[in-house]
Amino acid sequence: MKNVSLADVDQVARAVLPIGTDYPSGHLLDWHEHRRAQFLYGATGLMVVDTAEGSWTVPPERAVLIPAATRHRVRMLGVSTRSLYIEPGAVPWWPATCMVVDVPPLLRELLLAAVEFEADYSLSGREGSIADLLLHEIAARAPLPFHVGIPASVDLAALCREYLAAPDVGVTNASWAARTAMSERAFTRRFRSETGESPAVWRSRARLLAALPLLRTASVSEVSGRLGYASPAAFTAAFTRAFGKPPSRFSAGPR
Repeated sequence: MKNVSLADVDQVARAVLPIGTDYPSGHLLDWHEHRRAQFLYGATGLMVVDTAEGSWTVPPERAVLIPAATRHRVRMLGVSTRSLYIEPGAVPWWPATCMVVDVPPLLRELLLAAVEFEADYSLSGREGSIADLLLHEIAARAPLPFHVGIPASVDLAALCREYLAAPDVGVTNASWAARTAMSERAFTRRFRSETGESPAVWRSRARLLAALPLLRTASVSEVSGRLGYASPAAFTAAFTRAFGKPPSRFSAGPR
């Protein structure tokens, strides 16, 4: 099924519903939720998935697992998706929060094949076997570190979402503390208690995640400068430490 609304097929008696959808660049799927769990794979482009708990950046050729009944929004940057909508009872092992994973060649080919199915595809033979194998392959995936947590407090969450939208190397703990009418020490302690890390570490990771969409159209040097790094080498070192691969692997522009 391609470019079909989930609402039109949600009640079909299939544990796994594969749907492929093409989106214009920059398209925003605003806050919504699904009754089913979702395996959202970007066959092209990049996605940013937000929930109340965090923000997940999904580079090309990766996917995100979204738990059932999780309110979320998705920003699509040149994305053609291959999604699986899965009955929660069929995947008791599904993560409780979103998780970005790699999509190796076998899983990718299974997804491409599955979106050609009709909604009421046969459960016996090839189609049913592919649906079963998809779940086995997804269960074997390990999480990738393309996310940051969002604090539960409304005021801290607002600071974090503002920063994700426009990372600024000039922002400091002191400036954030002043905006919440707290001392820097009290603010840092409260932020750490809600996110598990210091505000400075959080901002550093958020800046690196912000690099991923920029690298779609800009060089490593250009992105390094825009995000306030001292040099492309410093940016590359920080990026590689955080994500295990250099930014050049994600860049469409000159290195």
